[in-house]
Amino acid sequence: MNRRDLFKTFINKSEYSANLKDFNSKSATTSLGLGSGFNAYSGTWGYSQARHLLNRAMFGPTHNQILQAVQDGLSGTLTKLFQTTSEPIPPINYNFSNDPACPVGQSWVNAVFNPLITDLDSSRRISLAAWQIGLLLNEGVSIREKMTLFWYNHFVTETVFDSRVVYNNIKLYRQNALGNFKDFTKKVTIDPCMLRYLNGNQNTKKAPNENYARELLELFTIGKGPLVAPGDYSTFTEKDVEEMAKILTGWVDFTNESDPTTKVSSIFLSVNHNTETKTLSHRFNNTQIPNAGSQEYANLIDVIFQQPEVAKFISRKLYRWFVYYAIDDTIEQNVIQPMADLLIQSDFEIKPVVEALLKSEHFFDSEISGCMIKSPTDYLIGSLKMFSLPLPTSGDYVKQYKTWETIFGYCYVLQQAYFFAPNVAGWKPYYQSPSYYQLWINSVTLPIRIRIMEALTTVGAPINGVTYKVDVIKLAKLSSDPTDPTVLINDIATILYPRVLSAAQKVFLKKVLLPNGLPDYIWTALWADYTNNPNDPTKLAPVEQLLRGLLYTMCDFSEFQLS
Repeated sequence: MNRRDLFKTFINKSEYSANLKDFNSKSATTSLGLGSGFNAYSGTWGYSQARHLLNRAMFGPTHNQILQAVQDGLSGTLTKLFQTTSEPIPPINYNFSNDPACPVGQSWVNAVFNPLITDLDSSRRISLAAWQIGLLLNEGVSIREKMTLFWYNHFVTETVFDSRVVYNNIKLYRQNALGNFKDFTKKVTIDPCMLRYLNGNQNTKKAPNENYARELLELFTIGKGPLVAPGDYSTFTEKDVEEMAKILTGWVDFTNESDPTTKVSSIFLSVNHNTETKTLSHRFNNTQIPNAGSQEYANLIDVIFQQPEVAKFISRKLYRWFVYYAIDDTIEQNVIQPMADLLIQSDFEIKPVVEALLKSEHFFDSEISGCMIKSPTDYLIGSLKMFSLPLPTSGDYVKQYKTWETIFGYCYVLQQAYFFAPNVAGWKPYYQSPSYYQLWINSVTLPIRIRIMEALTTVGAPINGVTYKVDVIKLAKLSSDPTDPTVLINDIATILYPRVLSAAQKVFLKKVLLPNGLPDYIWTALWADYTNNPNDPTKLAPVEQLLRGLLYTMCDFSEFQLS
């Protein structure tokens, strides 16, 4: 079955039990953690707290990773999350035999690019997308990949022609994921991919292009405040956009597809640079920026970062990424302002601010757990890891990449595919008021989510020709007492959900495990028969069937969509 047919098998099934209203009622808490702040957390540390931290800082932990985090403690777990990791092995050519510069099995990221070869760039793009999925699946206990996607959603770029340019862009984001925000902004400003995407190549002294200058202010650094006068947004003015466009003239992408020997790079062309002294508005204290040639753009960013609102702007985005979307006056005062203060004190180093947020009282407030609707990437990648599905991890690289490619396709139909942000502002659930995360759940994506999980828990989901389904016996054995249906359900719920189920929900689930009013001892006897005869398919079949029905029902609960 090809990928398109696979998606149709999920999309065409219209009957599903979850209701869109469930997600509004369970996720849209109006007031979160009002009694907690930015001070370091000193409360209980157990499975639920470790699970909460790893779920927000990673793309889903395994059960064993959570248990290890409990043992390591909060401090030890944070140390692991923030430790420096080595550069990942670059993506390879795994299926394109017509690339004269890069044989199958070798990396193309430094290989020459010939635009005249049909399908060369699309093949490399597929390789890049698959490789990125592999990084998410194999991230280990590390915040790096969660932060890399944060920056891709912040400094959005497009999948431009010549995938080497896109690879170098995401490599830049990964290398600076926990680095200095100000220095990072300078690097992004002259990154070849960004120069292509926001028309830096067309920004010259004779014809200034304002695209990047506007987004640098509105989306990347200080934010667009309310309109207080014509052309004045309280944080910058239209005059600032005009003047900054002039400051940014001269930098162009120097990656030339017509010359296959050139590498990915940018260059400053002084002949295209506006050498006048530029004067910013009162929003930037009427600062004058004289000609500084190739360093003038860096001087501009230094001026922008002198504004206190820059620290608050990025702090709010980090808060919405890791904690919750609603920021009221109390959150602004107790969390956002301390984050911004720390950022300024740290000279815009990101790591200490994110680390302080993730170990704060506020982050571990009981109302914070389970208030997010999982993004498609969190939902899909996290589920694959949670259930420890035996995806290929070594050996046959063709099988690995094709598996990752299929999973990328699932992400695409769920409306969050890496390198395919919908616009320069990123994905709407991270900024679109008032719904925010609720936008992940709609009439298209909810049926697909449910059908993917139905396949994984029952008949199996085809991924690159292999049918994968959850090993429900292995899952049940994680319980402290799988012979007791009440304990079993409680323990599986602890693994699946960020919050405790209601008594009524647990009663309902027991009726699923033991239909027709069967007493608890029936399950106890069935489990004992299986464990005493594990190789007897007649003993396995009823246990597995009941567990699959239970797990399918539990994954169909709206709570499973929450983090």
